[in-house]
Amino acid sequence: MTANLTAESQARTTLRRPAWLVILLCWSIVVFDGYDLIVYGTTLPSIIKEPGWNLTAATAGFIGSLAFAGMLIGALGAGALADRLGRRRTILWSTFWFSLFTALCAWAPNREAFGVLRLLAGIGLGGLVPSANALTAEFVKKAHRSAVATIMMSGVPIGGTIAALLGREVIAAHGWRWMYAVAVLAVVVLLPLCYVALPESPTWLRSRGRIEEAKQIEATYAVDHALDETTEEHPTGFGAILRAPWLAASVMFAVATVATLFAWYGLGTWLPKLMGSDDRFDMGNPLNFLIALNIGAVIGSFVTAWAGVRFGPLRSAIAAAALAAVGLAYLLTYPGTVTPIYAALILAGVGTHGTQCLIIAAVASHYPPALRGTALGFALGIGRIGAVLAPQVGGWLLAANLGVGSNFIAFSVAAALAAILLLATLVVTKPSTDRPTEPVLAH
Repeated sequence: MTANLTAESQARTTLRRPAWLVILLCWSIVVFDGYDLIVYGTTLPSIIKEPGWNLTAATAGFIGSLAFAGMLIGALGAGALADRLGRRRTILWSTFWFSLFTALCAWAPNREAFGVLRLLAGIGLGGLVPSANALTAEFVKKAHRSAVATIMMSGVPIGGTIAALLGREVIAAHGWRWMYAVAVLAVVVLLPLCYVALPESPTWLRSRGRIEEAKQIEATYAVDHALDETTEEHPTGFGAILRAPWLAASVMFAVATVATLFAWYGLGTWLPKLMGSDDRFDMGNPLNFLIALNIGAVIGSFVTAWAGVRFGPLRSAIAAAALAAVGLAYLLTYPGTVTPIYAALILAGVGTHGTQCLIIAAVASHYPPALRGTALGFALGIGRIGAVLAPQVGGWLLAANLGVGSNFIAFSVAAALAAILLLATLVVTKPSTDRPTEPVLAH
C-alpha cells in the first residue's frame, strides 16, 4: 500500500512544463542571434572610421559578408550536427559558439582579425535557427506551427532593434567595441537557463532507440506523439530531401530564401550607412532608420503569423514579398519628409522579414519531423548565399559611385523576385504546404 502511494505521489509530483517554455527559451536565443547579426550594420559607420583599418565600402561589404558565409556553413552543417548530438545540444553549442566569437570582436586588433571572428561567429549563428525551429515544431500541433514559427522568428528583428537602440547610446559614449562585448550576456545569463530547462527532441531520442526518454518528455510537455507523423519511417539527411518526393520543394524553398535574405540582410548591413551618406536622408541619427526597419520586421512577424494561419504560409509570403518590393521602390522617390521614409522602411521590414518567417513556417509544415531539421538547414544554408552576396554587392555599388538609390533598386528587385519564386513554390508544393489552419492557441 505504501509503495503504491509513493508511486502515485511521484507521478503527481513529476514536473509538468508548458510547451510555450520551449518556444520562449528558443525565442530568447534567437533575440541574441538577431542582435549579433544586426550589430555589424549598427557599428559599420564607426568601424569604417577606425584608425589604421583603412576600410573602404567594398572591404567593409566583404567583412559584412563573412558572417553570412559562416552562417551558410553552420546552417548546412546543423542537420548533420543535430543528428549526431541532438537538437538540444546543437542549440546550446551554437549559442556558446556565436556568443563567444561575437564578444571577441570587441578586442579585434585589426580588420583581418575582426573578419575572421565574424566568420567564426557566423557558423554558430547559422547552426542555431534551423535547430531551434525544428525543436519548437515538435512541441506544438501541426495546425499551430505556422504561427509559432513566425512569432519565434520575431526575435531576429527584436534583437536588431535592441542593437540599434543600444548603439545610439553606447557608440557615442564608449565606442563601437562595447556593442560586441554585450554578446557575452547570452553565455552568462541565457545559456545556463537553457542548459537546465531546454528539453531534447523526442524525435531524435526515438531515432536513437531512447523511447522511454522520448515518452517522458512528451508527457512532461503534454505532447501527443500520435498527432504527428513521427511514427512513419523516413530516410534522413540531405540525400533524402534532394530526391523525390521532396526535391522540387527543397530547391524552390532554398532559391526563394536566397532572394529574401539578400533583401533583408542587405538592408540590415547597409541602411545606417546609406541614410548617413546622402543629404536627402539627413533627418537625424541614421540608426533611427534601422530601428524603423526592425520595428517593421517585428510587426511583420506577428502579422504574418496571423496571415499564415488564416491564408496559408506561402500565399501570405507572396504578398509580404510584394509589399517589401513596393516599400523599397518608394525610397527611390526620395520623399522630402521623414514620415513617408519611416513608413516605407516599416513596410520593407514587414515584407522582408515576414517573408522569411513564412518560408520557415512552410518548410516546417511541409516535411516530416525526421527531415524537418535537415530541410530547414538546407533552405537557410543555401539561402545564406543571398545574405553573403548582399553586403558585398551593396559595397560594390557604393564604391562604383552609383549612389544610395542603386542599393534600394537591388534590394527591391530581390524582394520582387522572391515573390515570383514563392508563387512558383506554391505551384510545386500545393496543396500540402499551404493549407490554411484554424487560429487555435498552441497547447
